[in-house]
Amino acid sequence: MAKKESTLKNMVICLLTITVVASAALAGVYNMTKEPIAAAANQKKIDAIHQVIPDFDRLKRIAYLPPDGKDSVILYYGYKNDSLVGVAVETYSERGFSGHIGLMVGFKADGTINSIEVLEQKETPGLGTKMTEPAFKDQFKGLDISKLPNEQPKVKKDQGTIEAITAATISSRAFCDAVQRAYQAKKRGDEK
Repeated sequence: MAKKESTLKNMVICLLTITVVASAALAGVYNMTKEPIAAAANQKKIDAIHQVIPDFDRLKRIAYLPPDGKDSVILYYGYKNDSLVGVAVETYSERGFSGHIGLMVGFKADGTINSIEVLEQKETPGLGTKMTEPAFKDQFKGLDISKLPNEQPKVKKDQGTIEAITAATISSRAFCDAVQRAYQAKKRGDEK
């Protein structure tokens, strides 16, 4: 086989061909995996709802747009025999050390926090990722935010009651911010 001359035209054609083939392969893989990824994310939310509020037989979903006009917060009202047993709030904060943190915060019918599950986070491994551990998130169990100063959970460093994760105060503050956002959405949802 004869060797082609190395010209700019030949190099551009070769690179263009490689780029088109790689792009087509990437698009094919994306199309094959986007539905299973979306289904897994949806199942994670459903599992989180079941973990953060008491046993229920019916859910009512309501989207709430916060006053800041950013992403909506989703409320899931859980009922058992037509009695409210709890509210799961899909919430977030953009104030994490690495940006976005997604939580599912569960409130009992009396307004206290039942449980919290972390849906997504990209915090520093071994530091901020400790927000997923019971030692941190269980501090919120039984917490009645309405009884806190300014109805706001805060870390002890900010004159609050929550023990921050060692060397991850920013992540701890973001977690509190997401819980605060959930409480405010629930409070507004209860008023309607």
